[in-house]
Amino acid sequence: MYNNSERRKFDPAKFDSSKSANSFEWPFRLNFYDKSPWYEVSLEDFERYALDRLRVLAEIESSFARNRSWEELKSVTTRQCKDHLPLNSSSASTVDTQTERRNDHLGHFVLRLAFCRSEDLRRRFVKAETALFRVRYESDDTKERELFLQSRDFKWTEVNSEEKLQYASELKGLGIQQPEEGVPTTERLYKVRWTQVPDLVNKRRVLLKDGWAYVPSKEQLSIVLRAFEANLENALDSTARSIMRMDGDTRLTEILNHMSRGFVAGVASEYSGPTTGDEIRADMVDDLAKRHFPLCMRNLHECLMRDRHLKHFGRLQYGLFLKVLGLSIDEAIAFWRKSFSNLTDDKFNKEYKYNIRHSFGLEGKRANYPAKSCQQILLTDKPGPSDCHGCPYRHFAPDNLQTSLLATYSSQGLTSTDLAEVMRTVKEGHYHVACTRVFEITHAAAGVKKGDGIGEGESVTHPNQYAAKSIEIEKAQRGDAMAVE
Repeated sequence: MYNNSERRKFDPAKFDSSKSANSFEWPFRLNFYDKSPWYEVSLEDFERYALDRLRVLAEIESSFARNRSWEELKSVTTRQCKDHLPLNSSSASTVDTQTERRNDHLGHFVLRLAFCRSEDLRRRFVKAETALFRVRYESDDTKERELFLQSRDFKWTEVNSEEKLQYASELKGLGIQQPEEGVPTTERLYKVRWTQVPDLVNKRRVLLKDGWAYVPSKEQLSIVLRAFEANLENALDSTARSIMRMDGDTRLTEILNHMSRGFVAGVASEYSGPTTGDEIRADMVDDLAKRHFPLCMRNLHECLMRDRHLKHFGRLQYGLFLKVLGLSIDEAIAFWRKSFSNLTDDKFNKEYKYNIRHSFGLEGKRANYPAKSCQQILLTDKPGPSDCHGCPYRHFAPDNLQTSLLATYSSQGLTSTDLAEVMRTVKEGHYHVACTRVFEITHAAAGVKKGDGIGEGESVTHPNQYAAKSIEIEKAQRGDAMAVE
C-alpha cells in the first residue's frame, strides 16, 4: 500500500489556497483513486477514516436492500456524507478541502484492503463505491466537474458536425433533433467503443455504428461510471494478490477483518449512556419491552420471564442493553433478583450479583462495558440450541422467525402480509434492514413511513438505537396529545 521511497507525512499547512487547482495534491473533489497513499498515517487515523467511510457505504448497501429510489438513496447518502465524510468543492474557501480529500483518499484505500478478500466483498464494495461516486458527481460544481473530466482519458471522441449530419435521421430515434434541415444538432455527442457502455446498448440509448457507440451528453455519466467500476475492479484484483504480505501484521489484519463485516449490520456507534434521558426502574422493564424493544431483546426478555433464568451470554447481551437504556446498578440488581425468583438470596448473591456489578464497572478491572451493537450480536457468541441470545433474524429458522414476529408485533400493526418483504431481506442476509422495516411497520401509526428508518432514512445498527427511537416517538406523541388537550 505504501511506497517507502515516497512515504512522507501529510502537512496541511503546506497548501496555499491561492494556488491553481492542478497544483494541489488532490485538485478535484471527484477521485478515481489511482494513486495509493504515499504518506505516513497513524493507526488511529488508519481505522478512523476507514470507519467513517464504511458508515456511508453500509448505508448505501442498506438502501439497495430496501429498494430505495435513486433520489431517496442520494438524499440519505448526502446526509451521511455530511455527518461522516464531508467533501467540499474547491470553491469552498472556508474549508480545508485538501485535508478532507486526504481523509477520503485514505479511507478508500483502507477499505480496499478490507474488501478485496473475496469475490462477494469486491462486488459489493464496487457497487457501493460507484453509487457514492455518482452521488458526488451529480452534486459536484459544474465547472470543477468539467475540469475533472478533461483531466482524464475516457477514450471518447466528441462527434463533429459532419457525423451529426450524416446520422441525423438515426439520431432522431434517440430524441436528438436538428434545429433545421442541413444544420447539425448543438447537443454534444461522444463516440466510444460499445464495450464501454454495455448498459446503454442494452437499453437502446445509443446509436451503434461499426462497433462505435454514439452517446448523447445526457448519458455521459454512464461512460464515467463504467470507467470508475473497471478501474476499481482491476485495482481490487491487484490488491487481492498483494494482500498476503500483510497477513503477518496482526494490528492491521484485526482491523481489516472487523471492517469487512461492516456490510452485515452497518457500523454502529457505541452507546455509553442512557439513551432515553430518564432513569429506568426495575418495575418498568416488562412494559417497556412489550412496547419498545427490538426482537432480539424482546426474545431475551420473554425467555427470562418464562424460564426465570438466562445463560451467561444472554444475561450479558440483555444486561448491557438495559444498563445503557437507563437501568441503574441498584435497579439492575432488583430487576435480576426478581427475575431469578426461583433462586435463594444466598445463591443469587454468590453466583450472579458480582457479574451484574462487574458489567457496571464496579468490580474486576472496573471497565464501563458498552452495550452490544447489531454487528457484535450477529458475529460473536453464536447461540446454541437452548440459548436465547443472538439475532433472531439471523439465528432463528424461517418458520420460527415468522411465528415470532407475528406473536410479538401483531398488536403493533405487523400483519402476515408484511412478512414476505421482511423475509426477503432476511434471505438476502440484510438482517438489520429486516429489523428496520419491522420498526417502520410497528411505528406507522405514529407517522413513520416506509424508508424513514429510525430517522432520516437511517437503518437500525444497535438495539439501544431502536429502543431509544421508539421511546422518543411515544414521548413526542404523548406531548402532542397533551398540547391538543
